[in-house]
Amino acid sequence: MQVIFILKAIMAKRGEGPTISIKNRKAEFEYFLLTKYTAGIVLTGTEIKSIRAGKANITDSYCAFIGDELFVHNMHIAEYTHGTHNNHEAKRSRKLLLQRKELKKLLVKLKERGMTIIPTLLFINEEGYAKLDIALARGKKMYDKREAIKEKDNRRAREREE
Repeated sequence: MQVIFILKAIMAKRGEGPTISIKNRKAEFEYFLLTKYTAGIVLTGTEIKSIRAGKANITDSYCAFIGDELFVHNMHIAEYTHGTHNNHEAKRSRKLLLQRKELKKLLVKLKERGMTIIPTLLFINEEGYAKLDIALARGKKMYDKREAIKEKDNRRAREREE
């Protein structure tokens, strides 16, 4: 019985097991995504275990600078079920790891009116580290959202006809 659990842990570590990817589906509907970056996240032990179990939500989260460091706010990672008194807070701010050049570019672009940084995808890479895809984005107006819905409906109708 223990051998099976150890094999599953080794396979997950190598990337052979089930892959975890948590997507922000509202992001493409609410924003125009301009440039994308992949950032590392500073996590505690119980947080990474919850992410590997698929217990995270990034739909209402956003990124902001505190000083010259980038943090993700409002990202919900559920408390680990087998955690003890060392368990983490579900919605704490977590530091993102990017290169200094990328941080400077984002800081300059963020000062433009209507720009924001939003997380689009939370995943675990081949080495077993949690990564967050973030995008520099500009908010859509209501008529842009209506147009996106029309295009989606038209695409579905064309696929049905074929």
